[in-house]
Amino acid sequence: MPEQRFVPLDQLAWDDRGLVPVVVQDADTGEVLMVAWANRAAIERTQATGLAHFWSRSRRELWQKGATSGNLLHVVEIRVDCDADTLLYRVRPAGPACHTGERSCFFRTLADG
Repeated sequence: MPEQRFVPLDQLAWDDRGLVPVVVQDADTGEVLMVAWANRAAIERTQATGLAHFWSRSRRELWQKGATSGNLLHVVEIRVDCDADTLLYRVRPAGPACHTGERSCFFRTLADG
């Protein structure tokens, strides 16, 4: 088994806007639920509260997933990819992750051709 490695926030490969993509995965089923963006404040808030927080690129503000809908994402673990430029939030969802009401944002299939 490989040795556990911990990556400090300062060592993440932030983009030019100070953001990293976050893949959100159900910790129990492995299903990918959504993809969002996070800045340092969103990650720190996630670590402090155990609830998934992100940065809205369109609204330019910090947001907690489920703050208005009640469909919270309880974060079990935050993993860092090999290049330190993408995070994986392993979560236990309390309700659907997608704003459409679907369990996952990935409920559609790309058409052929």
